Amino acid sequence: MSFFKQVANTAPLDYISPPFPSLYWPFPVQGYQANYLYYARDIWRYTLTWTLIFYGAVHIVASGYAVVLQWRNWKIIWVAPVLYAVVGGIEAVIAGSVVGGLLGGVYNSGFFRMSTWIPFVWALINALVLILSSFAIQGGL
Repeated sequence: MSFFKQVANTAPLDYISPPFPSLYWPFPVQGYQANYLYYARDIWRYTLTWTLIFYGAVHIVASGYAVVLQWRNWKIIWVAPVLYAVVGGIEAVIAGSVVGGLLGGVYNSGFFRMSTWIPFVWALINALVLILSSFAIQGGL
């Protein structure tokens, strides 16, 4: 019975994890040089790294804005970037680990290969949700 075939790992035998970031032009202009992730650990690592980058950028901008607004209190305001960096790092590790773990589990359970763009997009979505949830809106997140 061919429909009971057991699907093994779909990674090529010579597969090695592509170097970070390994983003490629997704539209084939001169050949096709796509990079794929096959293992859940690689998917988690890429998602976590991109989430750390995006959260770091968002928190640096926010702490810079806080420093500019509160520059009169220059003896105390230096704490803001440090505090923002620590909080942003903790948030990024939690959000990146959860999303990366879920992505790795879903893609590995279906024996799919993942483009290196998928962790990038999900990390961007994480950062946009962070920005959206920072506003006080009725009925929001």
